[in-house]
Amino acid sequence: MTLEELQAAGVRAAALVFVDNAGITRMKCVPLDRLARAAETGVGMSLVWGGVMGNDLFVTMPGDPGPSGDLRLVADLGAAAPLTCAPGWAWAPVDQREQGGGEWDGCQRTFLRRMVERAATRGIEILAAWELEWTVGRDGSEGFEALHRGPGYGAVTFPRTSDLMLGILEGGSGLEIEQIHPEYSPGQMELSLGPTDPVRACDHSVLARHVVRTVAERAGWSASFAPIVASTVGNGQHIHFSVWAEGVNQLTGGEGPARLRPAGESFLAGVLSALPALTAIGAPTALSYLRLQPSHWAGVYTCWGVENREATLRLEGALGPDAARSANVEWKTPDGAANPYLALGAVIAAGLDGFDRRLRLPLPVSADPAAFSEEDRRAAEIFRLPKTLSEAAEALASSAVLEAGMGGYLHDCVVSVRRGEAQATAGVSEADLIRTHRWRY
Repeated sequence: MTLEELQAAGVRAAALVFVDNAGITRMKCVPLDRLARAAETGVGMSLVWGGVMGNDLFVTMPGDPGPSGDLRLVADLGAAAPLTCAPGWAWAPVDQREQGGGEWDGCQRTFLRRMVERAATRGIEILAAWELEWTVGRDGSEGFEALHRGPGYGAVTFPRTSDLMLGILEGGSGLEIEQIHPEYSPGQMELSLGPTDPVRACDHSVLARHVVRTVAERAGWSASFAPIVASTVGNGQHIHFSVWAEGVNQLTGGEGPARLRPAGESFLAGVLSALPALTAIGAPTALSYLRLQPSHWAGVYTCWGVENREATLRLEGALGPDAARSANVEWKTPDGAANPYLALGAVIAAGLDGFDRRLRLPLPVSADPAAFSEEDRRAAEIFRLPKTLSEAAEALASSAVLEAGMGGYLHDCVVSVRRGEAQATAGVSEADLIRTHRWRY
């Protein structure tokens, strides 16, 4: 939006927002008359924030800048949106740049944009959308108090959830919310955003979370996107993506498995082959691995399937009458602590590697892989994804594909943060992990 449009919408100040490598959303705020400058030259931010963990402590970054060095948070004015849920305020994502204005190698949003551009050189276009789950509640004298008690998707929750849902639907300009509803666990909610280009899709994911938190707090509650808030059924942040070439959806209408076209199959095969390393991107906290359990619809095995909610990569909408438009793949592993720009950028990097190498997929899985014998899983080349943050961090550290896509600096920053998180939480009880993460995401 233009400054004039923001001013006409009653905006007096703007929150400039980015997501760090630990998945924490950070912000600086400026009055409206400073927003133009923030969009040109940015506002300052210490370089060390590239190595911050979820507990606000810092790991040693590549090159060890120590206390020296500064970045510029440059607002994307075109993506700015007034916040109906917070009258007088706008929200804008930022790119992290070097002091001289050049691209900073550690910027996750720039990494995603670079992957989109790389795909375009191969004639590939990606559309993406996010499906967000969160839990609404508050800390009470008897422990965590949830907004609603279920049942899952229950209409009986409507008296307690209707005002909150309406506030979210009306809370932020530019959000295309396809649906919103109570989810499975007490206090859990979900919304699905409409597909768009990858950078804008991630902007919308971050904006939606900003709106959700604001609406909940103004109603006397708090919203948490933490992987687990108060129960063993966690909050996912699923990525939906489709692969297009010359205006044709490559995930349907072909002669490959499940009617995939060659480009779609190769892209998906690349993502499948990189799943162990991708797990460190999509599940960035020790708490994430309490959510990633077999038979919980979370995606914990290296497999794909057609409309199979236990498959880590779920091909959906590919066989119906609207398949040419709706066919997409859902990556189920990511949770609400994942940096969306990192996660989607890494998916595209892995998919393009598969495309370049013309990889082919194994057979789709139609059952719960947890029900297979270990021998049958090995025969089908189905393996358990990392069970701990430490295992995932080492899978990412050894991934030449993701290092090449992310660039050495960003890759090493993320690995350092994951290793630091794993070390900081080693030996911490499940109850303390849940308690300390609950209101940070």
